[in-house]
Amino acid sequence: MDQRREPSMTDFPKLHCPFVRQTFDVDRERWKTHGARLGLREPRAYLVVNRVNPGYEWVFDDPATFAVEKLNGTNIKIRTEKGRLVAVQNRLNVIDPLQVIRGKTFIVEGLFMSIGKGLVKEDGEQAGELIGPKVQGNPYKLELHEWYPFEVALERLRYRSFHEHERSFASWSGWFKDWLHSRYYTKRASKTGADDKVFAEGVVFYNLERRANQQSWMAKLRRDMFDWFYADTIPILGYDPAGRDEVEDQEKFD
Repeated sequence: MDQRREPSMTDFPKLHCPFVRQTFDVDRERWKTHGARLGLREPRAYLVVNRVNPGYEWVFDDPATFAVEKLNGTNIKIRTEKGRLVAVQNRLNVIDPLQVIRGKTFIVEGLFMSIGKGLVKEDGEQAGELIGPKVQGNPYKLELHEWYPFEVALERLRYRSFHEHERSFASWSGWFKDWLHSRYYTKRASKTGADDKVFAEGVVFYNLERRANQQSWMAKLRRDMFDWFYADTIPILGYDPAGRDEVEDQEKFD
């Protein structure tokens, strides 16, 4: 990564949750033992409660909304011109694909894997998720890295079962806890003969009609935003799905 170079592309926009999120302390002693494994950097969790985040009512009531698997990796944006790779960014960090010594060659490996699969356009900017052995603990059990464009995910990783579930806190909590398996991994496993399942990190909600009208059109919901993700291992102190009347700035949550 060349930190002296200024990014030439914008960062991918931050996605927000359709439910309100609130901060809850967790059992500190249990956190010391299990927090790192569950991704808690401090003894508190930022959880969803059964309240709609203002402005995201469309996730619940617009029939044009659909859900796509949220891959668990790192965001990479690229630009190509006449078939040449001219810019690579990890968020706003500029990646030099020619920096092969002490560089992030696993990112370049992922891009070239996807080029070989025909997923990279000849011209234009594309954003996607890099997944593989060096990213997020490799939940998809890959031997090599792969970059997966978000526009491809829209076509291939959509949950057809989304419309079978009531769009409510309780319904989605149950779906995410027991049935939200990774479509990416399931498709890959079917080709290798494996029959195991891997849970998805979560979903991204899309509404292309709202995008055409220049309205907010994306939102995200992850399994680790629900209390049950931690509660069996680390007690959540004072959690109530009804939430508190206290208003927290939703921008501070990842």
